[in-house]
Amino acid sequence: MSEEKPATIEARARRAVRGSVISARMDKSITVLVVRQFKHPLYKKYIRRSTRLHAHDESNDCKEGDTVLIEECRPLSKTKSWRVIRVLERLE
Repeated sequence: MSEEKPATIEARARRAVRGSVISARMDKSITVLVVRQFKHPLYKKYIRRSTRLHAHDESNDCKEGDTVLIEECRPLSKTKSWRVIRVLERLE
């Protein structure tokens, strides 16, 4: 009756999203703007919606304007439940 545990952390299925950093002023935390598009069910027009997520940046290397990949994790604080996986694009 024992369940098999994944060998590594990467083996777990976690939700990951891509977004741009809009604030990096906090210590070890960033705010990421995630934009998604979906088709309206009746009018068939594409609609843009955005969400602001707080993510944990352990090394403090993200700057405003960077594009990052973040994954969902356990709650780290009242508003922070996401973690930075890697920086995809850097704003020079």
